[in-house]
Amino acid sequence: MIREGDKTLSPTYNAIGISLCLVDILLCSCCREDGRRRGFIIDGPSQDYGARLTASVIITCIMAASGGLIFGYDIGISVRALLLLMMAVSAGFLWIMIGSSGGVTAMESFLKPFFPSVLRKMADAKQDEYCIFDSEVLTAFTSSLYIAGLAASLVAGRFTKAVGRQAVMLLGGVAFLVGAAINAAAMNIEMLILGRILLGVGVGFTNQATPVYLAETAPPKWRGVFTTGFQLFIAVGVVAASLTNYGTSHNSTWGWRLSLGLAAAPAAIILLGALFIPDTPSSLVQRGKLDDARAALRRVRGPAADVEAELKDIERSVEEASKMEEGAFRRILRRRYRPYLVMAVAIPLFQQLTGIIVIAFFSPVLFRTVGFGSDTALMSAVILGAVNLASIIVSTFVVDRYGRKLLFMVGGAQMILCQVSVAWILGAKIGSDAQAALPRGYAVAVLVLMCAYSAGFGWSWGPLSWIIPSEIFPVEIRSVGQSISVAINMGLTFVQTQTFLAMLCRFKQGTFAFYAAWVVVMTAFVAFLLPETKGVPLEFMSELWRRHWYWGRFLVDERELVVTPRP
Repeated sequence: MIREGDKTLSPTYNAIGISLCLVDILLCSCCREDGRRRGFIIDGPSQDYGARLTASVIITCIMAASGGLIFGYDIGISVRALLLLMMAVSAGFLWIMIGSSGGVTAMESFLKPFFPSVLRKMADAKQDEYCIFDSEVLTAFTSSLYIAGLAASLVAGRFTKAVGRQAVMLLGGVAFLVGAAINAAAMNIEMLILGRILLGVGVGFTNQATPVYLAETAPPKWRGVFTTGFQLFIAVGVVAASLTNYGTSHNSTWGWRLSLGLAAAPAAIILLGALFIPDTPSSLVQRGKLDDARAALRRVRGPAADVEAELKDIERSVEEASKMEEGAFRRILRRRYRPYLVMAVAIPLFQQLTGIIVIAFFSPVLFRTVGFGSDTALMSAVILGAVNLASIIVSTFVVDRYGRKLLFMVGGAQMILCQVSVAWILGAKIGSDAQAALPRGYAVAVLVLMCAYSAGFGWSWGPLSWIIPSEIFPVEIRSVGQSISVAINMGLTFVQTQTFLAMLCRFKQGTFAFYAAWVVVMTAFVAFLLPETKGVPLEFMSELWRRHWYWGRFLVDERELVVTPRP
């Protein structure tokens, strides 16, 4: 017997196939049957097994979601390094203008052992407000972590299948804790980079395991709320790091060591939290631990839930997945998994192309560019982080009530408006030559617009880019699908942190128009191609995609594709 669905396609063929899918969308968009099959609203199964919102599931999910702290804190402490370099460059210009012999002594304790070339080159810099910070040295420290995170997230997919999601979260916490200690004690650039690599391993492991852990543990009715908790803790980590940066920014001797070393605090939180939570029922069933899976379900679902019915559905999903002998990475390339592969690539790709990561990393640089002083710029970054945190809290109350797609639409429109407005202000008041600082009133307007932009991201692409990948994949490709999603996220973060300052220098105010155009594209993509996943149990998610107006053609039942060989 030869089954057509068992063909394994080459990577090149699949890349072409994904491209053809996008072209085919344009040809099919006018041929939809009715409103219910357009991808805007598709009602999925409502089975929730009688699960209640128990104290146990709340505590378990909060402890797991704390894994987002280490990613958020790393984003915040990366700003610390950029700020030090930014202040050094600014001090260099002041030294040139007033002939001060003091120069940049306030920042020498950090710059001299790690970035001596910056000290040597400052006197030769040209003061273009867009290009003042265009330096490979400036971005190398920040972006080096993400190559390690990319590799770690791919490895974590195999680790998760073998040892479970809880164990991977523990390994991530240990790696981040050791990396934080090495960075705080760094005496040379080699130690600093080694610490960053270990931080990357920790981020890659936890980012791969935590969202899926939350999706598999939370009751379907509240899955969006609990998975949003991961993004919420990322935002908490950013704000905590930003406040730490602000508090230590004036200590020239050991302030930077304190900022980097305190990364051990969120690492310790996730490490301790992971020790006291069970693995997910799906992961336990995959490893043949049915009694442990039953106990874990009873713990998080409560006595009123039909634990046996849910466990049987999990067993059925795992049993069907186990019949497929090929590896998960090869399996996800098959035609029937094309919708999931597209989403595994598109969701993190689009999240990065909102421009939020460069706002998070380089907000002090941006606000310095538009006319704020260094201290005020750093406090502006704290304000942005707080706004983002507040908006994520708002999203937790609405994501499971109004669904994912509405938040995507509202947040997308909000981000487009803010980015276009910022591009217009910078173009009209600074211009392309950027020889003058932005007037104070317009600088405040840019801050307000960036806060509105941050809020739009905080209740749309921020949490939803973690929710969607964690809940859409069938069990047989769930780990590898999440690994691909996290790896793309890390890889694009690396690319953007390497290129944004050069992009700001060359595109000028057009940088913000560039990101606004991408938000238009991704909003249309979600509107037409992403089914509503609110309240659908993970075990029935494939049925949702099978009923979608476009993706349904890929999820043909393979039993109908059996071809009998010739005698």
